[in-house]
Amino acid sequence: MNNFILNTLLFSFIFLTSVCSLSSETMSAKSKIRNSSDEIVGLASLIQTDEGVSISVQVFNLPPGVHALHLHEKGKCKNPDFKSAGGHFNPYNREHGLKNPNGYHVGDLGNINVKEDSTGIFHHVSNLATLQKSDSSLLGKDGTSIVIHSGPDDLISNPTGNAGGRIACGVIKPL
Repeated sequence: MNNFILNTLLFSFIFLTSVCSLSSETMSAKSKIRNSSDEIVGLASLIQTDEGVSISVQVFNLPPGVHALHLHEKGKCKNPDFKSAGGHFNPYNREHGLKNPNGYHVGDLGNINVKEDSTGIFHHVSNLATLQKSDSSLLGKDGTSIVIHSGPDDLISNPTGNAGGRIACGVIKPL
C-alpha cells in the first residue's frame, strides 16, 4: 500500500475511535480545506470531548514541508489569499504562540508536517476551544475557519508566528 492509503486508514481509525467512544449528544464539526484554486486539499474533523476539542486534520496535494495550522476568527474562505478568515481566533485577547509564557490564542494549533508525497496528518486537543455555546466556541455567530500557512509557526512571535501567507482554508461547520 502506498503512504496515502496508509495515512487515510490511520486518519479514519483515529476519527472512528473518537466518534465511537462518544455519546449521541456529543457535538462535532467538520471542514473541507481548499487551496486558492478551490481544490480540496484537506479534511478536518472536530469533536467535543471532556478535555476540549479534538482536532484531526488530513492533508494531501500540499507542498512538502512544515506548515502552520491555525483557527481563524471568521467562517469565510475567499480566494485567493483567504484574508476573509480574519486573524487568529483569540477571544481572550492573548498573545500568539503555544510557547508564549503569557498564554496563547485559542487558534494556535502548531504545525503540520507535509511529507514528500504531499500528505500529512495532524492531531491536537485544544483545551481552550469548545463547540458548545461560549466565547471560545468555534461555532459562534461568525463561525471560524481552519487555515494552513506557507511556512512553519515559530510558536512565539506575534501576531502570527512568522508563518507566511495562507495557502489553504476551510470553514468549520457543525455536523
